[in-house]
Amino acid sequence: MNNTSSASHANVISILMFPLSLIYLIIKGFLYGVKYLTIDFIRSLFKHTRIKTEEVYKKIKYHGDQEEVIAKKEERKAIKQSKYKYSMKYLNKLESEREALNQELRTTGAIRSEEAVMYKVLVRGKDGRIGSEILPGLSKSDINAFLVNEGYEVYSIKTSRFINLVYGKSNFTNSQMKVKDLLFWLTQLSTYIKAGITLTNSVRILGEQLGKKNHARKRAFQSVVYHLTLGEDFSAALEKQGKLFPGLLINMIKAAEASGTLEETLDDMADYYTEIDKTRKQMISAITYPAIISIFAFGVIIFILVYVIPKFTEIYKQSDLKIKGLTRVILNVSDFLKNNYLLIILVVLAISVTFSYLYKKVRVFRTKVQIFLMKFPVVKNIIIYNELTIFTKTFASLLKNNVFITDSIDILTKITNNEIYKDIMYKTIDNISKGENISESFKNHWAIPEVAYHMIVTGESTGELAAMMQKVSEYYQEQHRNLVTNLKNFIEPVLICSLALIVGLIIIAVLGPMFSLYDAIE
Repeated sequence: MNNTSSASHANVISILMFPLSLIYLIIKGFLYGVKYLTIDFIRSLFKHTRIKTEEVYKKIKYHGDQEEVIAKKEERKAIKQSKYKYSMKYLNKLESEREALNQELRTTGAIRSEEAVMYKVLVRGKDGRIGSEILPGLSKSDINAFLVNEGYEVYSIKTSRFINLVYGKSNFTNSQMKVKDLLFWLTQLSTYIKAGITLTNSVRILGEQLGKKNHARKRAFQSVVYHLTLGEDFSAALEKQGKLFPGLLINMIKAAEASGTLEETLDDMADYYTEIDKTRKQMISAITYPAIISIFAFGVIIFILVYVIPKFTEIYKQSDLKIKGLTRVILNVSDFLKNNYLLIILVVLAISVTFSYLYKKVRVFRTKVQIFLMKFPVVKNIIIYNELTIFTKTFASLLKNNVFITDSIDILTKITNNEIYKDIMYKTIDNISKGENISESFKNHWAIPEVAYHMIVTGESTGELAAMMQKVSEYYQEQHRNLVTNLKNFIEPVLICSLALIVGLIIIAVLGPMFSLYDAIE
């Protein structure tokens, strides 16, 4: 009898040890995952960022004798010229096309359109290679003059509805330039101009550098060069590229052209976008870190409910145990997840897509969500400080570069997606039209901290609004950085403790009947 009882005890213990060891391994794996996310991943990310930063710094730092660099590049192209050989039949055909083009240029080719049209051109470059390009222009005559000036032999210039549909504005002007490319472009453009290279040549060189792997981007830069050769202002040439260049940058350059401070403005805008990008990354970091940890913890709990708990269910059925209370609830949840996981996934996807659509398209819905988040205790200050930093830094740059107040407010409404701050900007425009102070729009507003309001009032009263706005942005950028750091330090132990509590409750609820079974065997 004692042998039978001992064997029964051993069987029960072996049954208990399997799920317990599995749960132990899951929690251990979770902790290792947290360690990777908090230490190893961040360490590798910082290392990668440092390497990339050094590479960009070296590119920006080195500018040397640019005329010599261009001369060497032309020399290398001349060496390659012998590689491109074409049959006489093909060359004669091209000459026939060129004669037809010249005839057209003398008649209808000089007729200009009101808006830029996409042209497909067949040209021979300085290196001897014959190929086609897509360029925007107002007429065939303008395109021909531009290409000849660039050193090309032009054989044909054609356009059609199909060419405009495929290569038109929708193809290259709807995507804004990445921040890292914009920073490189601004810094290098300023460096080239200071080195004595003309603006047109500087833009042409940067177009070749940034357009090597992106033909749509290359066409946009060629379009800027084209408009500059026509004698248009730099800001107007940039504005014609749609959304490629930020509206803020275009207005800053427009003001710089009037005051003759283009190089200084380019440097200021490079510093501005560097700081804005840093603030944006802080905001992403504040959201990403807890989101990853939460998803990981949620995945662990789902795994336990779907794959571990059913093992206990089989044991209970075999032992005819009567299950009730919390244990019954957990078993029911486990069965529901296991039997309806496809339905749950579809419902979650439907809710996510609906929410995303309403947030992007319905202003009232977006406003309600933003108000809720900006009043939620954990994240409200992070959102407010981030928006306030971007607003005041942008406003300071606009005022410092002598952009009109009304134009500044209009630009500010376009750089933020936050409807609360957009309403403040619209109210500011109304106050200015009535002759009231700018600060009246911020008075007693729940989304504007008292410190920021009083600093703006001080700047207005002393006539140093731009300088005070800059100080406000620096102050709240530091506050935002501290909040993000504190949130990271706070969220990790909270999530780990929450996971341990939930898993602990599941274990207690599930193992309770097992101990009853053990007592019955004894």
